Amino acid sequence: MHRVLFFLLLLTLPIFVCAQTVRPTRSIGVDGNIMDEGPSKPGVISKKDKPSITAYKIITVNKDTTFVDTTLHIYKDYKFNYLRKDNFELLPFSNVGPKYNQLSYSFDDKFSPIGGFGAESKHTNFYEADDIFYYHVPTPLTELYFKTAVEQGQQLDAFFTTNVKRNFNFSIAYKGVRSLGNYKRSLTSSGNFRSTVNYHTLNKRYQLKMHFVSQDILTQESGGLTAGAIQQYLEDSEEVGDRSLLEVNLTGAENVLKGKRFYLNQVYQISKSDSLSRNSLTVGHILNFSDKKYLFQQTTPSPLLGPSFQENNLRDEVKREDVYNEVFVGLKNKSLGELRLDAGLTNYNYGYNSIIHFETETIPNRLIGETVSVGAQYTNNFAGFDIELSSKANILGDVQGNFLGGQVSYTLNENNAVAVKLQTKSEQPNFNFLLYQSDYINYNWNTHFKNEKTNLLSAQLESKNIANLELSFGQINDYAYFALNQDSLVNPYQSGEQVEFVKMKASRQFEFGKFALDNTLLYQKVLKADDVLNMPQFVTRNTFYYQDHWFKKALFLQTGFTFKYFSNYRMNGYDPVLSEFYVQNHTEFEGFPMLDFFFNAKIKQTRIFFKLENLDDALLGNDNFSAPSYPHRDFTIRFGLVWNFFL
Repeated sequence: MHRVLFFLLLLTLPIFVCAQTVRPTRSIGVDGNIMDEGPSKPGVISKKDKPSITAYKIITVNKDTTFVDTTLHIYKDYKFNYLRKDNFELLPFSNVGPKYNQLSYSFDDKFSPIGGFGAESKHTNFYEADDIFYYHVPTPLTELYFKTAVEQGQQLDAFFTTNVKRNFNFSIAYKGVRSLGNYKRSLTSSGNFRSTVNYHTLNKRYQLKMHFVSQDILTQESGGLTAGAIQQYLEDSEEVGDRSLLEVNLTGAENVLKGKRFYLNQVYQISKSDSLSRNSLTVGHILNFSDKKYLFQQTTPSPLLGPSFQENNLRDEVKREDVYNEVFVGLKNKSLGELRLDAGLTNYNYGYNSIIHFETETIPNRLIGETVSVGAQYTNNFAGFDIELSSKANILGDVQGNFLGGQVSYTLNENNAVAVKLQTKSEQPNFNFLLYQSDYINYNWNTHFKNEKTNLLSAQLESKNIANLELSFGQINDYAYFALNQDSLVNPYQSGEQVEFVKMKASRQFEFGKFALDNTLLYQKVLKADDVLNMPQFVTRNTFYYQDHWFKKALFLQTGFTFKYFSNYRMNGYDPVLSEFYVQNHTEFEGFPMLDFFFNAKIKQTRIFFKLENLDDALLGNDNFSAPSYPHRDFTIRFGLVWNFFL
């Protein structure tokens, strides 16, 4: 891999070097002032001209641009967690870490030509290519995120970016988490390293976005509480006030997901629209070179997971290496809109180092192949309607699949906007549904699953006066899932019945002077095949808080309570060998409330967060579960901060 990566870097280096030979001219800086592009002191900004916060730009790979936000509002509180995003539709486990049970599902995901890797519970904290941002800043920018963990540990996310030149930005970041947890065998440890480059020539004809990430996400696996420990937990016995005394099903077991990725996206503008021409033409190239490894290991096997080939030192290891190359052409006309055509080649290599022979079947060790895909994207604004159309299809190779989607949005006025989206896709299930090997005999299969076919229709209203509303209806054919077999062991299955579901979500904030009430309500129902897709019908979150400036506006604070509740449902189980959730229909778990008290403050560019999590457990006791045999998180006191430095 390292030799291939080095070779790819050598290929792109001449393009990068040659692109810098454009003759310097005068251009407009990020602060809007005309600056000299002389070679002596590039990027120097006068001390008299303090840049606006809007000059610190955050750019997606699709060129959507926002800027650094140092304000404090209630949505920052929702995102101040392990994932650093709103986890309204997720149910956390007892310890800080990657495992979250699903309270809802979203099938509005980007199409993958070959399907996913597997170990989905680990991917909640895994940065994919679309999760990486690029930057353009007038001065060096640093952000530090810190938050305490559940027991003996911390969370840290440190980020730094600077424009080495006006047209060359570099960023580096590392997110690390380690938490012991209150229960036996619940340690979590993860690290996410990210580094990006954002470059363009002075005339902006050539643009380059590049990143490298290296990630590892490890958890010790307990297998949940034993039957006796569950009884003690439910009875809230005094002797188990110390949660570490409760017995668990597994010893010496852990799993880890590791991944590295080199990504490059380069565009060259052959011609651009101006006062003389209404047309522009661009060509580009995308390279995505990634490898992932998942490892489960255990010192001694457990009867809970069935018989095993070995009596000790179990070790299951699977790897996948992908190389994706895409070339594209972009055509833009001021009246007709923008059209992008692309063609991509994916090479994949997934598998193990051995072949397993049973009496009735042989489990191969590897899935190797390649797929050629073509796609098109079209955007335009017609009579005030924003139109977005996209399609992609595998036309050659070992994997079939296709995607077709469209969205029409319209802004009624400054307070109201509507959008309607329709998409259909056929996509191969994750690779661990197709081929899996393990030292546990049950976890060995080689299936021939069909593609999952998903149709989704959704509508959205954003209204400051009414509410933000989302409505979606979905159909899934040949839905792949994990479930228990007749021996109560986990196996892959594919539904022969069409799955249908409807989902409605509404959110609205009401303000009463210095007080506010923020509400989010979710209703969802599986209309057909509710035995393969489990989720509660109702989920609600309500936050009542006070906010004001204190000490002559030197400090801005928010304090209040957040209440979250979901209704009864057949909660999915968790499997430690696969690091996947599986469908279980034997037990319905009662929904329960979660009450947090928070006190947040902002001083200059620093946001401070203090929270009493699951305050209701401190008052009423905790006998709730995040998955069958896995207790929900106890009451805990946590605090942290987000601190921005602008040099």
